[in-house]
Amino acid sequence: MSDEEKFRDYLKRAVTEARGLQRRLREVEDKAREPIAIVGMACRFPGGAQTPEDLWHMVSEGVDAISGFPDDRGWDLDRLYRTDAGESGASTTLEGGFLHGAGEFDADFFGISPREAIATDPQQRLLLETSWEALERSGVDPRSLRGSATGVFFGGTGGDFAGLLAASPQALDGYMLTGTSSSVLSGRVSYVLGLEGPAVTVDTACSSSLVSMHLAVQALRKDEISLALAGGVSVLATPGAFPEFSRQGGLASDGRCKAFSSDADGTGWGEGVGVLVLERLSDARRAGHPVLAVVRETGINQDGASNGLTAPSGPAQRRLILRTLDNAGLATADIDVVEAHGTGTKLGDPIEARALLATYGQDRPADRPLWLGSVKSNIGHTQYAAGVSGVIKTVMALRHGVMPKTLHVDEPTPHVDWSSGAVRLLTENRPWPGHGRPRRAAVSSFGVSGTNAHLILEQAPEAAGATDSATDSATDSESESEEHGAVATPPLIPWAISGRGEAALRAQAQRLLDRLSARPDLDPLDVGLALARTRSAFEQRAVVLGADREELVAGLRSVAEGAAVGAGVVAGRAAESGVVFVFPGQGSQWVGMGRELWDVSPVFAESMVACERALSPLVDWSLRDVVFRGAEDPLWSRVDVVQPVLWAVMVSLAA
Repeated sequence: MSDEEKFRDYLKRAVTEARGLQRRLREVEDKAREPIAIVGMACRFPGGAQTPEDLWHMVSEGVDAISGFPDDRGWDLDRLYRTDAGESGASTTLEGGFLHGAGEFDADFFGISPREAIATDPQQRLLLETSWEALERSGVDPRSLRGSATGVFFGGTGGDFAGLLAASPQALDGYMLTGTSSSVLSGRVSYVLGLEGPAVTVDTACSSSLVSMHLAVQALRKDEISLALAGGVSVLATPGAFPEFSRQGGLASDGRCKAFSSDADGTGWGEGVGVLVLERLSDARRAGHPVLAVVRETGINQDGASNGLTAPSGPAQRRLILRTLDNAGLATADIDVVEAHGTGTKLGDPIEARALLATYGQDRPADRPLWLGSVKSNIGHTQYAAGVSGVIKTVMALRHGVMPKTLHVDEPTPHVDWSSGAVRLLTENRPWPGHGRPRRAAVSSFGVSGTNAHLILEQAPEAAGATDSATDSATDSESESEEHGAVATPPLIPWAISGRGEAALRAQAQRLLDRLSARPDLDPLDVGLALARTRSAFEQRAVVLGADREELVAGLRSVAEGAAVGAGVVAGRAAESGVVFVFPGQGSQWVGMGRELWDVSPVFAESMVACERALSPLVDWSLRDVVFRGAEDPLWSRVDVVQPVLWAVMVSLAA
């Protein structure tokens, strides 16, 4: 080969390698910026919001969920309330956003003993419940994830439950450490479900749940995990936060967050839990999981040396917003609405508003201001769950095409020059047009620690083709009939439901009835497929059979009412019976089956000999003789011969 040919060959190889490197680099860059799909959500928030749909109803209808202090926690309310915030231990309000019944827990469902359950922080219990629900709502059986690289990232803290346990007269030794540790908020979910991705509890105060989402998104994009649970939880075991903030002059007198309002007089404490299931968009599409919205980008930073340890920093907020937009490849005008931190304090709200005016309020079309709201006006400041509550509200708003109003705002705060940018408060519900592109929103959270978090949410891509599932815990799952092409409707459609006990079974039936009542357009076949393929199967079971929706609903109602099982309903309790062999009878035989096994398998041969002994008093032929006869033998045409021989072969195969 000449030097010129060698040089030409070298150039060809170099170009090929360069193209390969470019392709791999593009793949790495694409994965690093791939949108992350939100495929499932579950929550508990004040006002009886037990699902994301409940929360959406609350914010879209303008419901105020603030209530009086709970009466089931042993708080001395007479001693607690004082009008003078200067008194030690005094709270200037007896209202807040509370999870009434937060202590209720089905310990047996999660394999936790009654004694351990007493010593387990209610926050851990709530995370177990909502994690399970969020997975089922995403179309994933939680028990199928055992051994998987699923990560758990929760915002939370051990809080004040440990102090209550220390004063308890009950002997709870051995469970108090795990029951009150903040690390176990995430670790217990991983343990119960058998998840082998990282389990991380984040404490950056009020920004914790958004910081947790940021970590989950990064882990998914780096391929460290295949699926993520992310969110946060806050339950007030004692009322200590109320006198603490009263003394600082930061607590609203009526317990309500008047975000960005001229009437703002402090924050109002709340409680809650929210869990999201996150997955790379490409993986979610491949698995057929519902894509409720996508996380376009996330960002976090720190105030540094601001004008006070707990005071927010406007410059830090502006830097974070601009960097998050830049990483997402978006301009300020690409964002339609911001779900703000908006706590209702006279210090924090003006700083946040000025940061938004200086960023999102600039370079916008005259007819498209940035709209601003805060879910805290409905449910209070839920602290470690504050960010995720805003995310769930915003995801629902993206899906409904409505920007819900913020409560308690008669006039915008006068401490902000609103004319300095195009930012407007959502004082009423407004339609959310697409402007020829996906709807987009940003969510902010700022922790008292100084750690700030900001993320950008985007409407789910049109390719999703998702329709609401029938089950209350598996909403928005993709239509199976659409996914797999045309499906012929069978003469009878089965709806399978289950629970750990009879009461749970009845409750599941009632929840499904409620869902069907709210969604009369749901196809009965899709309902059956969703129930069979996206729900866990527990011990107490019922199968409702019907030819149409009317028959199925009637059968489901009989299960919900606990009536005697009638036509079209089969119910019972599954038994732990191990492996079951089914011998279907004549039709599965062929000439010669069993001959070679009889010669080479001692177990098979021993079983066949035993079967022959059992048959010999009843028949006038030999089992071994028939098995080794040819196809033309007349014995093979006799049913009274073929069926017993086939029985013997099947029994011996099972052996």
